[in-house]
Amino acid sequence: MSQPRPGTRDRRAMLLEAVRDGSGGIAELAEEFGVSESTIRRDLASLAGAGHVVRTYGGALDTERSPREKDREHAAAKDAIAREAAALVQDGEVVLLDAGTTTGRLARHLAHREGLTVVTNGVTAIRELAGFAGIDLIVLGGRLRHPNEAILGESVLAQLRHISPDRVFLGADGIVAGRGLCCPSLEQSVVKHAMLHAGGEAYVLADHSKLDKAPFSYWTPLDRDYRLITDEPQVDVVFPQFADSVILANPSETVGGAAHHGRRGSN
Repeated sequence: MSQPRPGTRDRRAMLLEAVRDGSGGIAELAEEFGVSESTIRRDLASLAGAGHVVRTYGGALDTERSPREKDREHAAAKDAIAREAAALVQDGEVVLLDAGTTTGRLARHLAHREGLTVVTNGVTAIRELAGFAGIDLIVLGGRLRHPNEAILGESVLAQLRHISPDRVFLGADGIVAGRGLCCPSLEQSVVKHAMLHAGGEAYVLADHSKLDKAPFSYWTPLDRDYRLITDEPQVDVVFPQFADSVILANPSETVGGAAHHGRRGSN
């Protein structure tokens, strides 16, 4: 006796697991689940609307993981990058932090400082800083996007027009020379671009797994001078397109002191 087909909710849960395991083609998924391609498209549209997956070119899919899942990956590298970024921040400065796990770790390294103003649209950074009276925390208000816990929308863009931070720190799902920062949504790419141009100094925080990677279909052009803070020790050899703007963080070190390379550039 054949097994009954799973209901819609169960099928979508199983579909999400299949995508996370690497299956992505519409026809492939339809055959695997024994349903029509149109049914798979409807299921995927529902999962995308809930923020569990994002569509990519050619009908394939990619998953967008939760901040907790992302934070566990390359944790030592992210912490080293965050320490290096924190060492750049001077007392009394106004700092703008993008949403993300590495910028969240940067917030943690800034939490015990005195006299800083931190502006952010990231829930992770807000959690790290909310209990510290020495930080003047300004939260950009808007719509909370799941699953990456970024606050987005026209209200965020409007508020950014009234802020001129000393330093801006942007997170990245991927960074490609000549294209910019790869983003999971168009709305997020627009907010990142506004942040990029809001401050006096701009930095991109990206561990080695993000370099020359494009997991999503939306882009923030890096069309101004910026510095890339990364842990890739051979960045000038493996990714020479980034070499002119790199600050190298060393994950084996427990405090600052990483080597610095190159100059500010606009790759």
